[in-house]
Parts: sequence; structure tokens; C-alpha cells
Amino acid sequence: MSSTGPTLRCLVVEDETGTREELAGLLRSMPEIVDVTTAATGADAVRLLGTHEFHAAFLDILMPGLDGMDVARVLSNLARPPAIVFVTASEAHAVDAFGVGAVDYLLKPIRAERLAEAVSRILALRRPDPVPDPDDELDVVQIEVGRRTVFVRRDDIQFVEAQGDYVRLCTAEDSHLIRLSLSYLEDIWASAGFTRTHRGYLVAVPWVRDLRVTNSAGLVAVTPAGDVPVSRRHTRALKERLLAAARESHPMTRGTGGSTASRPRGEE
Repeated sequence: MSSTGPTLRCLVVEDETGTREELAGLLRSMPEIVDVTTAATGADAVRLLGTHEFHAAFLDILMPGLDGMDVARVLSNLARPPAIVFVTASEAHAVDAFGVGAVDYLLKPIRAERLAEAVSRILALRRPDPVPDPDDELDVVQIEVGRRTVFVRRDDIQFVEAQGDYVRLCTAEDSHLIRLSLSYLEDIWASAGFTRTHRGYLVAVPWVRDLRVTNSAGLVAVTPAGDVPVSRRHTRALKERLLAAARESHPMTRGTGGSTASRPRGEE
């Protein structure tokens, strides 16, 4: 196990001395466990809750007085209840254990690998949800057109043209106007292959078929959806991106007719 992720403070509640010490020792040997507190009775465990906060509680089910189920119900009423793992010699209480929200159910004698599985489950619950990749925020663009809603896949967009406070998203079949800034799309779509070619244009590198000098617009990036102006300022960077894309692409996925970049996944 790695100690770079979440860590745990654990409570072990077990009336059998040998089992209690064994379980506590196994937990202390794990790098993710930063503290282990033990209690011999359910009543002792409840008293500890006044001065300690635990991330995980390993509870024996059958104990005199307050048993493991009783302690679990107390724990479940806490503002931040710990994850509960029941430890018992019998499977008879498994249904009841999961009924009170137990994360796992360990049978005695405790096996180190099985305990490690339970700890891994608890750690997974404590890990924060992954932050969405900003490139996926607009992998599908939703555009309101009158009474219709149009969904445009980012991979189908060949270039983007700035138009005042709006941008026009150009695909092979159509174009769509949406209120977004060109610089915003440049930031979040950079790793998806979009690059600036001009102060008013972004192009999707995988859609560029070649670069061409024209009499009217000078240098342009040729895409199936149309020609995209390339300013002198952005020429070198665009050529480098196209060269890198051509080197990375498999020969069978390149376009024909002098293509310098791979086709998007939709055309493979």
C-alpha cells in the first residue's frame, strides 16, 4: 500500500484480548493507518467518542453489554460517522451488519490480506471525487437554436471563428453560433488538439489537411470545413503542431492527398 493518499485513525472494539491485540497490530503495520485506539467493551468505545474522532471502526459483534451492533448504531448518529467493519467468528449476522451500513465484514481468524481489502475500501470512500478534466467540460457543446437544442461534438468541430462576443463552431456539415470567448476555448481545448492560428481563429489540428498560400488570404490551413487564416505570428507554432501530429499518427489513419495530420476518431 502507498502512504501518499488518505490516512486513517481507527478504533478497534473487541472483548477478546488476543484478537484485539492482533487486529490492532495488523492495522498499525499499514502505512495508511496513523493511529489505532482499542476498547475492550462497547461501553468503553462509546466513551471514547467524546474525546476522539475516528475514520474507521472495527467492531466485534458478539460482546457482553453493548455489542457491536449497538456501537454501530451509536456511530451512525454522529455528524461524521466512521466507516464500520464488523469482525466476528460467524457469518450469521452478515445481513444485519450490512443493514446498518457496514463497509465490510471480516471473519475470524483475521487474515492480513482480507483486512487489507477492507482498509482499501475505506480509503476509497475517503478519496475525493476526481476533478473533471477541463477539456471534457465541453466535449459536447449544447446550443439553443430557437426552440431546438443542438448538440455538437467537440471532435466534429474543425475550426472556431470569433465573432464579437460569440464564436462560430464550424463542422463539415454546418456552423453554430454560441456565446463563448475564443480565449476560453483555446484554454480548455488545447490538449484536444485545438490551437490558435490567428487572433480570430482556432483550428483542430487533426482536421488540417495541408497548409496553402493563397492570393487573397495568404497562408491558410485547409480543412474539409473550409480554409482557416494563419497569421505570421502563429505560423511556426502551427507547423510544429502539424509535424508532431504527423509523426505520432499511424500511417493507416492519415488522410489522403497530402494530409499532414491524423483523422479524428470518428473517421477511423
